[in-house]
Amino acid sequence: MPESIPGILTRTAKLYPDHIALVSRLDINGKRTTYTFQEYESAVRIVAKAFLKLGLERYHSVCIIGFNSPEWFIAELATIYAGGIATGIYTTNSPEACQYCAEHSRADIIVVEDEKQLRKILQIKHNLPHLKAIVQYDGIPIEKDVLSWNDLLDIGKKESEDKLLSVLKMIGVNECCILVYTSGTVGNSKAVMLNHDNILSNIRAVLMVLRMKEKSEVIVSYLPLSHVAAQILDIIINIMLATTVYFADPSALKGTLINTLLVAQPTIFLGVPRVWEKIYEKMQEKARNNGVIKTWIAKWAKEQALHYYTNKMNGIDYKHWGYVFAKWLVLDKVKAALGLNKCHIYLTGAAPLNIDIKRYFLSLDIPIAEVYGTSECSGPHTIIDIKKFSLVSIGKPLPGLYTKLDNIDEHGEGEICMSGRHIFMGYLNAPKQTEDVKDKDGWIHSGDLGKFDSNGNLFITGRIKELIITSGGENVASYNIEQAILSELPYLSNIIVIGDQKKYLTVLVTLKSDMNEETGAPLDTLAPNVLKWAQSIGSSAKTVTEVINFRDVVIYGEIDKAIKRANMQAISNAQKVQKFEILPHDFSIPTGELGPTLKTKKNVIKKKYADLIDKMYE
Repeated sequence: MPESIPGILTRTAKLYPDHIALVSRLDINGKRTTYTFQEYESAVRIVAKAFLKLGLERYHSVCIIGFNSPEWFIAELATIYAGGIATGIYTTNSPEACQYCAEHSRADIIVVEDEKQLRKILQIKHNLPHLKAIVQYDGIPIEKDVLSWNDLLDIGKKESEDKLLSVLKMIGVNECCILVYTSGTVGNSKAVMLNHDNILSNIRAVLMVLRMKEKSEVIVSYLPLSHVAAQILDIIINIMLATTVYFADPSALKGTLINTLLVAQPTIFLGVPRVWEKIYEKMQEKARNNGVIKTWIAKWAKEQALHYYTNKMNGIDYKHWGYVFAKWLVLDKVKAALGLNKCHIYLTGAAPLNIDIKRYFLSLDIPIAEVYGTSECSGPHTIIDIKKFSLVSIGKPLPGLYTKLDNIDEHGEGEICMSGRHIFMGYLNAPKQTEDVKDKDGWIHSGDLGKFDSNGNLFITGRIKELIITSGGENVASYNIEQAILSELPYLSNIIVIGDQKKYLTVLVTLKSDMNEETGAPLDTLAPNVLKWAQSIGSSAKTVTEVINFRDVVIYGEIDKAIKRANMQAISNAQKVQKFEILPHDFSIPTGELGPTLKTKKNVIKKKYADLIDKMYE
């Protein structure tokens, strides 16, 4: 029986009124605010009544821009209760990008976190014809026309339930309730329209595979809520399963996430590849300072875990004494130090995670399951079943969802297409772009290339848009080459293959460097593990600038050797990399090479470094 999102929250609040739903980040007094499910649902109703009083019209939006917080969750659900469309805006958006989202979604109300985000909206509010109110949920607004969160609550408390109840009765499960703006690199981002049934049918399928339990799961909210993954895991699964959500600090991705993990002790943890990479780098750094005995014990323990999981992948699920002892002696302590000792589901998504990093975490008894999906299919479509673990597959479609390959070639590879109740309604006001992605039978064409094995497991083999066609007409999957080079030399942080309509392939590479804790921008200094490696091979360089300006023979030589080793895996000469250049700094959101979900913006990089690319083809 199809249900609505308000129906789900109302039911959970009745079933578990006193269970803790939300735990805020520390305030200036070092305290956390908690909401029980009864308090949470009550706040959602109050804010929904306030939105209606402020003039939120049916099918118009409330845009929300700010870091994850209880107010973000409440604003989203209140919008849906009031018959509006909840629309997240990335905190990294420029005022112009905010204007596009607000205008395009017909925003009646915009909810901002603080003065920084408010300034963006104040710059462009005169261009927003539907805008009736701006609410700031953190701090006291500087502008007299801007409502504080308490002002909003006061408005809602004075309103009767009548109007809200009549709106709730009219909500259809096939109506759009959430807009997800894609973080596109070309032109304006598209608005993915998701209805109640898209989202809830998808989550029911997820729960059948991940075996989460009601009222017992804990989640840390830190990934951008304007992205579909955080929407699903943090907000909707929370109200569906009565989970407890802890909110991380805004600086979570700059290094403070572990503080929240240690307090929250999550049972489920989703990290995009960059997050797992950062944890991996920090742990590698720590391991280098261990003494001989500690290093030997850690090596032995990791071998036991890898042995156990290798057997498990081969169908033998037997916990031998070495694994049990290693778990007790070392592995459980490592997980406790990361705040992951109660975690039973580890996930990664949004982009592929390097297989070597997956294997490393497997050796620590942390099996990271790959989740594959898109905003257009309400988030996840395939998930690795933890009981049938795999390092290379992205698993099978979730129960009740369908996958097929289109235009299959002689290697059995084709475009991954998806179908099911979770498939989006279309892009808002963009029928042509919707037709380009969703065919007349309702199948989404993902743009990803994949193949099935004999057991029906799906493997991603590349991306159509990132398929390089050389001037000789050869098709080259850049992803495989990039991963091969990274595996040969883990001191590089990014590889970008160039070669479309060119005679040969080249790559742009970045060296891992320190990051500015405040801004998240890359510094010139080499990361500690890279510096140690550089010294071990005879280089005196301490910064990226020194490496490039003096064309450091040793480092350039090692990169060249790594590329030659990766070339040995190439299936043809056209797939071999001939030249490379080191870029002047690592990639980041502030410098523009990474999007809000930490995906690499290849178009931006190619444009930014066009001169360097041309140099490799002179």
